[in-house]
Amino acid sequence: MIYLDNAASTRIHDDVLNSMLPYLKEQYGNPSSIHRQGRLTRKAVNKARKQIASIINADPAEILITSGGTESNNTAINGITSQFPSSHIITTSIEHDAVLEPCKKLNSKGFKVDYLPVDKFGMINISDLENTISEKTSIVSVMFGNNEVGTIQPIQKIAKICHENNIIFHTDAVQAIGKIPVDVKE
Repeated sequence: MIYLDNAASTRIHDDVLNSMLPYLKEQYGNPSSIHRQGRLTRKAVNKARKQIASIINADPAEILITSGGTESNNTAINGITSQFPSSHIITTSIEHDAVLEPCKKLNSKGFKVDYLPVDKFGMINISDLENTISEKTSIVSVMFGNNEVGTIQPIQKIAKICHENNIIFHTDAVQAIGKIPVDVKE
């Protein structure tokens, strides 16, 4: 069989499976518990947090482990916008539903949402972003690597523009991690 949907779901790598098996079979303690099993699991979670942080040049304390990309995007977008009621959100027309759906819901609650257009390659125009920013813009969310066409957005430029305008920048980097270098400090 030839499987061509590895961007959406892929077979677990043998090294990952072998690393996870002890925690799926024997060491399944709650990492928040104070008993031995819990402490062992917490130690493993902290080790994983450090490994993830090293891959993306982050501090381990900055790593929040969730069930996946959808929960992560919802947590970020809803958490940020909860601090800025009725503010302005900028995203793109080709984001994953994990970003588009919370934006639609926020739009129905009074948030203004602008969807940046993309060219035939799926790339945003930086000047469109600059022209869409307003005093009420609280968050810009642009995916790093597109899950359908593979476009890599210029997120360093986007992050710089957001920083210069005191706007929080969010990127869905699920498709980028492990495929291209990701450095959250850039």
